[in-house]
Amino acid sequence: MKKLVSVLLAAIMIFSLAACAKGGGTETTSAAPAQTEAAKTENTEAAETTVSADAPAWEKDTSPIDMEWFVGASWYGYTWGDSLSTKHITEKTGVNINIVTPTGDVSEELNLMMISGTLPDLISLGSWETCYNTLYEQGYTYALNELADQYDPYFWKVVDGSVVAWHTKSDGNLYCVPNDAYGAEQMAETGMTAAVQTFLVRKDLYEDMGSPDMSTPEGFLNTLRTLKNEYATYKGVDITPFYAQGGSGYGLTSYLQNFLAVPYEEDGKIYDRISNPDYIEWLKTFRQAYQEGLIGIDYLVDSDDQVTEKSNNGAYFCMLREWSGMQEANAILASSENPDSYYIAIDGPANSNGDAPLIFPGSLDGWMSTFISKDCKDPARAIAFLTYMLSEEGQKDIFLGVEGETYEVVDGKPQLTDEMIELMNSDPNTFATQYGLVDTYWMLRNSVIVDQWRPASPYYITAMSDWADKNAFVNGGIYNNLEPTGDSDEAIAATRINQRWQEVVPELITAASDEEFDKILSDFLAARDSYGYEKVVSYEQNLLDARKALFQ
Repeated sequence: MKKLVSVLLAAIMIFSLAACAKGGGTETTSAAPAQTEAAKTENTEAAETTVSADAPAWEKDTSPIDMEWFVGASWYGYTWGDSLSTKHITEKTGVNINIVTPTGDVSEELNLMMISGTLPDLISLGSWETCYNTLYEQGYTYALNELADQYDPYFWKVVDGSVVAWHTKSDGNLYCVPNDAYGAEQMAETGMTAAVQTFLVRKDLYEDMGSPDMSTPEGFLNTLRTLKNEYATYKGVDITPFYAQGGSGYGLTSYLQNFLAVPYEEDGKIYDRISNPDYIEWLKTFRQAYQEGLIGIDYLVDSDDQVTEKSNNGAYFCMLREWSGMQEANAILASSENPDSYYIAIDGPANSNGDAPLIFPGSLDGWMSTFISKDCKDPARAIAFLTYMLSEEGQKDIFLGVEGETYEVVDGKPQLTDEMIELMNSDPNTFATQYGLVDTYWMLRNSVIVDQWRPASPYYITAMSDWADKNAFVNGGIYNNLEPTGDSDEAIAATRINQRWQEVVPELITAASDEEFDKILSDFLAARDSYGYEKVVSYEQNLLDARKALFQ
């Protein structure tokens, strides 16, 4: 009998693992542990009888409660409760948070939590994770609209209608709320676009070279030739000629394509950006640069620590890199013994017509989205906490802190004190850990709200960010995250294609000749078709058409 029970339990665990690992299913099942249902009912009965659309639910119950918040980013290093902002929020709402982050693969860890019924109360996750769809398609998370209607109708007053429409699934439910969701109209009106893609050069070195035009293949190559012959070492620093963020899969693919204004669609149909002639010409330009020894493959092999060290020392000459990741480096360089060694954005690689780039902006997709799991101890308090955090009051508390201590109201406008701004610019780590303000806790950040309070950036930041805002393709958000995810046939095909392409790009750049380059590219395109490229394009076309119809 014991052996039989053991076999049955093992079979159940295997079946459960297979079910939760599959992200493309359509059947929704409840994953909430049965033994917790009675406790949840007891915790939320009072909330059901006192709900009101006129006041947020969190104000009615500020008793102490602990919640666990999974942030799907292994690099996120901040805790809750030590900083001024989080202490203030816990004192106000009663909610204390334990932030947990993955130690390995995000989806693998969440899969195990699903199986064991130990999902955290709140989950912030990027849509690119394979387990993203699984969370709601297989019933592991609550529909926020149902929780809001039942426990906190005030939720609908703090979430943007266009964001709700964009993130509502085909079953009519809203399972998560994104951070940093931007609409095209708002970007056009405010000039704040959330665009971060830039082509950066080290200012003093670039200007010493005569500020050459690097927008054409020949200009790019000639500049690197001058660098190699005359500036290989500059002010005591060995210069690495080039860096592409994200290597083959990003920096030299969609990022470069955006600079070249490669269209996403043509005559309403999804466009094959990889086969674009200007893009191919620029990949051949990088091949030529590698052949001449003008660039290496550092961008493929350097660790994050090596990239940070080189950036902070001004060791890169030029970079296809998001300016947001260079803020700390520029602060260090601007205050160094070579204060003009910080990085500036210039017009980078362009297509043969010299068209303006299509720099990717913010979008209604946002960045990461937050769910409430069905393992949540108290879903009523959880939705109330989300409502608070999404409200202008919550955004002010997490961004500005405490009035009179970290911010003041000047001419009717809240703003950080001069002391806080100085600390933020001079010692961002202390600013984040001790005070937890501005962008420290970004998981539910609403940039539409907080950007009105954001301190003016110093010159070494605007030298990068202004270019990105100016060149942002504000209507480009509709093309974000078109690729299928999860475990569907289309998603599997897309994954195989992307993985192979990331292998192919280094082969193209290190090819011995243009003829070898052409052969490698031709073989890839044939392989791409065999992987199911048509399925991927069909999926993307249907999704794009649906998005367009949503706002017509």
